[in-house]
Amino acid sequence: MSQIAAFQKELEREALTARKMLSIIPNDKYDWKPHEKSMTIKALSTHLADIFSWFNMVLNSSELDFAKNPYQPDDINDTAALMNLFEKKLVEGRTALANGKDSQLTDNWTLRNGETIYSTEPKYEVIRMCFGQMIHHRAQLGVYLRLLNVPIPGSYGPSADDMNF
Repeated sequence: MSQIAAFQKELEREALTARKMLSIIPNDKYDWKPHEKSMTIKALSTHLADIFSWFNMVLNSSELDFAKNPYQPDDINDTAALMNLFEKKLVEGRTALANGKDSQLTDNWTLRNGETIYSTEPKYEVIRMCFGQMIHHRAQLGVYLRLLNVPIPGSYGPSADDMNF
């Protein structure tokens, strides 16, 4: 199996789990956050949905410079809009991987803010980081939802809510 094919398989697995988690956010909690230094559910869930489109940027560019491309998240305010955004970003990710080539994965990719370089790594490692970001932010969202007493769906097996303890 090629590395791109493995990434495609992983994308589908992570999409199933992210879709379950994003789809249960209560519409009246988009401005809620558990701590003053935390993101709101709106910011966190929009960011999580957005990550699914990052593969295009990584595979088809050599860098992201925040000084030239400031992050402008989509303005969503309810779960229906969030799910539409997620499905759109997922299609973008699927398309990028479907058109990607293993030979691209050894090219370097840089994350910077003007002259400040945060990292320069092979695209393979950047794509692995994208998956790590998905998992990390989905877990954060799970904690947010748990604090709001929203039953949590399982990710890689049943959750405590699925087991009816």
